[in-house]
Amino acid sequence: MDKKTIIVTGSTRGIGKAIAAFFLNRGHNVVVNGRKDLSDDLMDYFNVFDGTVHVINGDISDSAFAKKLIKDTRKHFGSVDVLVNNAGITRDNLAIRLSDDDFDATLDVNLKGTFYTSKEAAKVMLKQRSGHIINMSSVVGVAGNVGQANYAASKAGVIGLTKSLAKELAPRGVLVNAIAPGFIESDMTDQLTDEVKEKALMTIPLNRLGKAEEVAELAGFLSNQKYITGQVFHVDGGMVMNG
Repeated sequence: MDKKTIIVTGSTRGIGKAIAAFFLNRGHNVVVNGRKDLSDDLMDYFNVFDGTVHVINGDISDSAFAKKLIKDTRKHFGSVDVLVNNAGITRDNLAIRLSDDDFDATLDVNLKGTFYTSKEAAKVMLKQRSGHIINMSSVVGVAGNVGQANYAASKAGVIGLTKSLAKELAPRGVLVNAIAPGFIESDMTDQLTDEVKEKALMTIPLNRLGKAEEVAELAGFLSNQKYITGQVFHVDGGMVMNG
């Protein structure tokens, strides 16, 4: 791949961290993002790779920060070639017990935040007549899940947003796709009980949890394509199959 400038939101851990490392390992310029300052250990981890890392901290649910994120990236590296919208939160509860604040907060980050950053990145990419936006959805956004009505709604919204942006931006050579991970090994899955993990595995034909690096590999693949847009790619071991 030619050297590119990539923004990965929510890249301080899990899938986002793996995606940032994937691109840095291949010599790209990567903007990493989180709400708080990165730890020294995490900066040391990113600095091991051949690529150049630049940190821009802030909350993507703030539209003013989304503008700053794109503006500062372009100022620092000269372009915005790939945007990976990975930042997201969960506020789980049964729908009848879900507070207004928890519902709104989840949509603010997962859906509105993805819209804000995509909107600002699209302005740059349209002028460049090139670019890739990769949005992180979830199998929950496709199939739903008990106790995650807010999360499912936000991730289903990301899919609708992805398809609409793909149609709007395609005439100028900007491609937009979504990735829908299933159960991926992470800090969150580490906290699950053995019983919950066993039940989850029963729904996965490949009979194992996925790895963040496997999601990162797909993001890398999509960032280098010229004729794939408006698609949703599942990385879930066969958990959700669409006919």
